[in-house]
Amino acid sequence: MQLATLEQALRERPGDRASWIAYAERLTERGDARGELIRLEQRRERLPPVRRGEAEREIAALVEEHRKDWDAELPPEADVLERRYGFAAKVRVEWSDRAPVAVNEVMRSPFVTALQLAPDDRMDDAPWYEDPWDEAPGEEPTEPHPSLDAGALATLDLGRLTELELPYLRIGAIGAGALAVSAHVRADPSGTGAAGAGRLDALDLRYCGIGDSGLAGLADSPRFSGARRLHLQRNMLTAEGVRALHRFDRLTELDLRYNDLGEEGVRALLAAPFAGSLRRLLLNPADTGAGGARMLASATLLPPGIRSYWRSV
Repeated sequence: MQLATLEQALRERPGDRASWIAYAERLTERGDARGELIRLEQRRERLPPVRRGEAEREIAALVEEHRKDWDAELPPEADVLERRYGFAAKVRVEWSDRAPVAVNEVMRSPFVTALQLAPDDRMDDAPWYEDPWDEAPGEEPTEPHPSLDAGALATLDLGRLTELELPYLRIGAIGAGALAVSAHVRADPSGTGAAGAGRLDALDLRYCGIGDSGLAGLADSPRFSGARRLHLQRNMLTAEGVRALHRFDRLTELDLRYNDLGEEGVRALLAAPFAGSLRRLLLNPADTGAGGARMLASATLLPPGIRSYWRSV
């Protein structure tokens, strides 16, 4: 079996032990130490806990010896946050003019499925974002930070990702729309899902300033609306944005803190198709108002743990 075929199979079935062993054999034939690492980690998992120490020392020594060479396969802008068998699995890229090129290079690595895009130093002073609550009621900033080329977001190849994080990257509504365009452009034209459409599980947009219209644009994209975990702290969302969330019908974890939702937003949230499936809901009393808090406390469709929190507010 070709190496690329094995990698595709392992991306689709990451728990397939036999395919990992076959992949390890192919890597060893090529002189790649990650073949031995796969075998060591597989063996460690089969040992009783009291006998794992020696295997763990062998693994640590092998990783220490080869990590720099493995990471040299990635662009210099990339920092590895998580690994699987020595391969990058989650990568951080700081935003810059070269970030789109770096991201697309990162996505050539066979097992990167999680990406974090981080703001660079130029974004420390954001004139339009110093205090988003200074905006007039009903208004939201649509422009991204001046240092960020929103059009570049549309060029990103995000098709294989299951997790995408953009915390504090002030993309605005235009940037959110560009991400939706990227998902559309990269979608699998055959409709088979081979390009990974709809697989995104977690989306972190904390402090991105996307507003109601930006969230609606992402909700219209099947690539994003299938997410189970969604973090939207301080994005200038209102009840209108919560209604857009109804298209995220698989949500089990939702963070809406620091958005001015009020009673109308809570009412829209409780009408969402995912309301009864939520396992984690993060909101502050200031986000909902007293009336909204009472509605959450008495909403019988919410899990007991969530209701009990609001009963204590």
